[in-house]
Amino acid sequence: MKERVIEILNGFGVPETAITDQTHFTRDLGLDSLDTVDLIMQLEQEFGIRIPDEDYEKLTTMKGVMTYLHGEQAIA
Repeated sequence: MKERVIEILNGFGVPETAITDQTHFTRDLGLDSLDTVDLIMQLEQEFGIRIPDEDYEKLTTMKGVMTYLHGEQAIA
């Protein structure tokens, strides 16, 4: 699962070496608000889930994304 998220981030020009659990997508990687929305849309498509707008704030770091996706997998 983590590898798939890293592949998505690679599509934004983010090298794998720049990604850690604590990497903040906006502060550390320079993703802007449009990039963030695009990232979330790609996560929804890749993992077959729906991410409500109110959950976007949980998805600002790799750790946050992984925690969220593992929670969604448990529900499915």
